[in-house]
Amino acid sequence: MMTAAELRDFIKEHFTETAFRLEVLQQYEVASDGNDFGRYLRGEPAPTLERKGPWLQRLRNERARGLYRHRVRIVTAPVTDYTRFECEWGYAPNAEAGEDIRILDLAERDWPELAPGVHQDFWLLDNEHALSMHYGPTGEFLGATAEHNLLPAFRDARDLLWDTAEPFTEWWPRHIELHRDGRQAA
Repeated sequence: MMTAAELRDFIKEHFTETAFRLEVLQQYEVASDGNDFGRYLRGEPAPTLERKGPWLQRLRNERARGLYRHRVRIVTAPVTDYTRFECEWGYAPNAEAGEDIRILDLAERDWPELAPGVHQDFWLLDNEHALSMHYGPTGEFLGATAEHNLLPAFRDARDLLWDTAEPFTEWWPRHIELHRDGRQAA
């Protein structure tokens, strides 16, 4: 199984055109958020710029070089604080910086029929490299594995989920009740 560092290196090496990510969990425990989730829960106004700024610049640079990064995020009801955090402090600025994000809100749309083995988080790089992501019970990253045999199923899942999901830039403005400011005003 690949460690987080090995996964980063793998993505860097194999992402030369497209990178697709499916996110299924409703909470992740990852060090890369730099404790921004805790800051979000405490009501602080914005992510840590020292951490988020370089990521946003990377997304802009990738887009300028013609690289296409996109994801589908599965959202369940009730919507978790972590999902709100991801939308507000992650996806909103990421989308502005060039990442194409769609939401599959299971309160509004059905989960499509997918092949066995593709109902979990995964990466699909350049349409040629499929990686299953493995997480522990509280969302901590355990590792990633290459899934050569599931490559066609991952491609089909990506296409079906992408067609079923709604663009984040349409879904998020419709759900003002999920925005921290919107909830405080209610």
